[in-house]
Amino acid sequence: MTSGLDSSQGQNQPVPARVRIQSGLPSAEQNGTATAATGAAGAEQHGFAPEVVFDSQDISIFYGAKRALAGVSLRIRRGQITALIGPSGCGKTTFLRSLNRMNDSVPGFRIDGQILYHGHDIYGSNVDQVEVRRRIGMVFQKPNPFPKSIFDNVAWAPRNLGLKKGLHDRVEKALRGAALWDEVKDRLKDSALGLSGGQQQRLCIARAIAIEPDVLLLDEPASALDPIATGAIEDLMHSLKGRFTIVIVTHNMQQAARVADRTAFFSLASVEGEPKPIGTLIEFDDTTTIFGAPRDPRTRDYVTGRFG
Repeated sequence: MTSGLDSSQGQNQPVPARVRIQSGLPSAEQNGTATAATGAAGAEQHGFAPEVVFDSQDISIFYGAKRALAGVSLRIRRGQITALIGPSGCGKTTFLRSLNRMNDSVPGFRIDGQILYHGHDIYGSNVDQVEVRRRIGMVFQKPNPFPKSIFDNVAWAPRNLGLKKGLHDRVEKALRGAALWDEVKDRLKDSALGLSGGQQQRLCIARAIAIEPDVLLLDEPASALDPIATGAIEDLMHSLKGRFTIVIVTHNMQQAARVADRTAFFSLASVEGEPKPIGTLIEFDDTTTIFGAPRDPRTRDYVTGRFG
C-alpha cells in the first residue's frame, strides 16, 4: 500500500511571519499570501508549489471500537480542486468530514494522527470548533435550504457571526459567486424551498461562501441532480477555485476527471491487526495520472470500471 503522501511535500512554503495565531488557528491574513493572489497554476509556473492548506499525517478514525479509516497521509494545496473517489464504505466522506471537525458530534468518534490546517493542528485543545467551520465551509449531498426566504438563507451565517454591516451587499456577492443572482434577484423574499434542486444546491453554496471561508468541502454535491444542474455545479466549482480551496467527494469518476486538479483514490484494504479490510488511501496524484497512468493496480481497476 502506498502512503499517498504528496511527492512535492518538501516544497511547502513557510508560513508568513505576519501571521497571528487566534483560537489556535492562523489569522485570516494568511489568506493574502502570494499563492492566493496568483492562483495555484500561476504559482507552479513560477517554480514553486502552491501553499499547503491541509497536511494530514497518518490519520486513523474510530467510532467506538470500530476502525473506519486507517493511515491516511496526504496534502491538499491552495487554489486547487481535490477529488476523493472510491467505492462506498471506504472512508471518503469520513475523511472529508474530519477536515472541519464535522465528525465530533458522532458518538464514539476518535481520531489518531494529525491534521494540520496552515500548519496548525485543527484538533488542538485550544482550537474553536466554530472558527474551524467558519473557515472551512461544507455543502452536503442533499440540498438543505432553511425554511426561510432566499435572502435569509444566505444572510443566516453572517447575522449569527455579527457580520451585519453591508449585509445586502454580502448576500448579493455570495449569490453572484454561486451563479444564482440573476435567477433570484427579483424574488429574494420568496421561500428557498420553492427553488429547483439545482438552484437549492447553489443556494447552499452561496450560504457557505457568504462568510468568506478559506476552504469549501463538497460531499457529492451533484449526486441528486440532473445532468444540466450537475453541469452548472461543475462550472461553478471551476469559477470558485480561484477564490477557494475545494475538496469534493464524488462517486462520479467522469466528474472527478472533469473538475479536479488532483485525485485521491480510497478503497478497502487489509490492515495489520484488523480482522476485516479497512478504508484507506491507496493513491494520490495529479488527476491525469490517476486516470491515465496510475501506479497501483487497484487504482487502475477502479477507474477502468473493473470493480466499484
